[in-house]
Amino acid sequence: MTEPDKSALTETEIRTRFITPAISAAGWPLEAMREEYYYFSAGRIQVRGRTGQRKKPKRVDYLLEYRPNLPIAVVEAKDNNHEVGDGMQQAIEYAENLDVPSVFTSNGDSFVWHDRSGIRDETEVEIGLDEFPSREELYAIYKQWKGIEDEALEPILTTKFYDDGSGRRPRYYQRVAVNRVMERIAAGDRRLLLVMATGTGKTYTAAQIIWRFMEAFKQINPTKGQARVLFLADRNILIDQTMMNDFTMFSGRMAKLSASRGTITKVAGTGSVEDGIAPDREIDKSFELYLSLYQAVTGPEGTDDIYKQFSPDFFDLIIVDECHRGSARENSAWRAILEYFNSAIQLGMTATPKETTEVSNIDYFGEPVYTYSLREGIDDGFLAPYKVVRVQLDVDRDGWRPSEGETDDRGVPIPDRLYTRDDFDDDLVLPQRNHQVAKRLTDYLQDTSQFNKTFVFCRDIAHAGRMRRQLVNLNPTQVAEDSRYVMQITGDDNVGKQELDNFIDPEMRYPVIATTSKLLSTGVDAQTVKIIVLDSKVESMTEFKQMIGRGSRVREDYGKWFFVILDFRNVTKLFEDKAFDGDPVKVIEASDDTDMDEIIEDLDDVDETDDDEDDDGPHVILPGPRSPRKKRLIVSGQTVNIVGETVELVGADGKAITTNLGQFTKDELLKRYPSAIDFVTAWRDAPSKADLLDQLGDEGIPLEDLVEQRDPALDPFDVGLDVVYANPPFYPSRGDRAARPNVAAFAQRYTAEQRQLVDGLLAKYVEAGVRSIEDIGVLRVAPISSIGSPMEIIRLFGSREAYESVVTSLINELYQETTS
Repeated sequence: MTEPDKSALTETEIRTRFITPAISAAGWPLEAMREEYYYFSAGRIQVRGRTGQRKKPKRVDYLLEYRPNLPIAVVEAKDNNHEVGDGMQQAIEYAENLDVPSVFTSNGDSFVWHDRSGIRDETEVEIGLDEFPSREELYAIYKQWKGIEDEALEPILTTKFYDDGSGRRPRYYQRVAVNRVMERIAAGDRRLLLVMATGTGKTYTAAQIIWRFMEAFKQINPTKGQARVLFLADRNILIDQTMMNDFTMFSGRMAKLSASRGTITKVAGTGSVEDGIAPDREIDKSFELYLSLYQAVTGPEGTDDIYKQFSPDFFDLIIVDECHRGSARENSAWRAILEYFNSAIQLGMTATPKETTEVSNIDYFGEPVYTYSLREGIDDGFLAPYKVVRVQLDVDRDGWRPSEGETDDRGVPIPDRLYTRDDFDDDLVLPQRNHQVAKRLTDYLQDTSQFNKTFVFCRDIAHAGRMRRQLVNLNPTQVAEDSRYVMQITGDDNVGKQELDNFIDPEMRYPVIATTSKLLSTGVDAQTVKIIVLDSKVESMTEFKQMIGRGSRVREDYGKWFFVILDFRNVTKLFEDKAFDGDPVKVIEASDDTDMDEIIEDLDDVDETDDDEDDDGPHVILPGPRSPRKKRLIVSGQTVNIVGETVELVGADGKAITTNLGQFTKDELLKRYPSAIDFVTAWRDAPSKADLLDQLGDEGIPLEDLVEQRDPALDPFDVGLDVVYANPPFYPSRGDRAARPNVAAFAQRYTAEQRQLVDGLLAKYVEAGVRSIEDIGVLRVAPISSIGSPMEIIRLFGSREAYESVVTSLINELYQETTS
């Protein structure tokens, strides 16, 4: 048989005819070769004005697995016009992400093998197609690379992930996190730390770790039976969300001693049999998995330590959720639980490791076995990018000083000094300042959608109450429709707390705006929150990350592509801190007389209410002494104005770009197009205006974001001309462009039926811009869809090519005067 001319074959043909057969001949079954592994990433989201668009996801040509979800090698393929080693650097980068030691490239002639483990004599070597290593050979390298020497512990590596039958697989970083933990357990580590950004699925990852640990435990400890696991958190909502969502995989396990209940229980300290505690507070010890609040198993100052009903060696694995909170402090009563069960493997999980001279996750749990950061999540498209609007108020910029002898609203003399942003809503309240913050948020909602879910982080409970009142008064129509449009959700308000489930439920319209202080800054899975308002003094990087994390979920089905931060306190300066998204390091900043843990751990300023906290609510506030409500100076007569506003966007590299958006656009466009003619020519010649806008956005020239800031009815082309160049042709809106005589004359060229389409395209252009009419999907959208099916509409013009020619001609007419 004549050997085919490889240079004439596509990459797909090279894979099919040469690479796949070579790997198969080495003993790899087809199910172990995940060819064109597209689910490596989701594709980074690019913000496009008020919506988003995904870039292409990362993929590797072959992911080779020893067991499902246990990858041990990647293979990058090229066509035969490439050298055999081409693509190796990209393949190594993917291998680093996917946590595999063996990397291969091939062009169909041979392979280049790169060994990341350092075990082989040569790091990189070329081998023949018939020399590809077997699965067992690469698995042996993998085990040696991971430091797994005890064959008896191998089941810890090879137990399968939980599979619900839907075909769902963990995301690549979740798989890496689970595998890293299991590998370190197999290597003998007893204390472990996982750092995963908010919104990346820590509880799902924890559930898979527990599942695999239970499965492995049965094999390596057959005489002991089932593993016992304790999952600890410090808020009821973290436990309840976990049981209802990611931990439902355990509800069907019937392998426990008391087969009438299932394997999982919640230790809530309520004295109910259903909660795993009998009325005399005796714990039922027949379960495998216990979920508990710290507060449920510890009493005040250790007087009623329920956890001591268990023997110190009862639990085999303990997972501490949000371990940046009180469990990290050495003298904490909660820390005593971990020390009591010292023989158990202990895993801390957090998005925000706490590292000060007084509190350290690393000192207790050790260096993280794996870190998946906010930046990585945004770059992979699993987390939402953010846009920051920094609003400057005159009193914040200049400060405020009372006139001589001035008194507050109650007639109390105001001490003569300069009051700054840090004083407002603490020592001094300026109601007009609260009004301006609420009005800016209201204006933003009216410009976008009045039903965009919004968190308003306030200084304390009293401030949250004032902000609620201001927002209620500024949104009378919405509040009249439903009084829950604005809700205060704080530790002292049981009515508000009861609405929390509705707020975080994507299907529920109300509440829309939640004013809070620190109560909702952590652990609340609010997937559809699109706006975060920061009007609270925040100096802790831990607290800042947690607040920002409330908006990081992506929900494309609800139009949630990105989130907006309205910052009134310059809190987002912390984005510029080099520690914002790096690996956890020790920060030496706590003085001898400062309890940093108390500063960060206060869930709310509960001293401002005399009401008792309900421990059965969705949150638990630690008991403590209450002090009288703080008396603040209130000055209603002082006017407050917005004096400046800047926008911060996320660049293509995942880093924030802080700038005056108009000036930034002008500077960058002038670099690329020195004259208006250059810009007009580029716009005219672009085969696709959408592609050109994407390209500009990728290069940090966000024309569509500038449109949103100035007027959503404008065309980005006009905005670019107006901002950058002197005296350009300019149309006040897309409607003005569409109404010009030449556009009307263009429509008259067609039959009545065909004009229906032209008129529909013009309507979509006016409504949504040029992107919408370049996309053939517009044929499925009203009003155009009323004409007929996409095929019926295309037939009106004879062919798809003819239809596309009409669209191109219409776009040329829309920009005729500036592109001629």
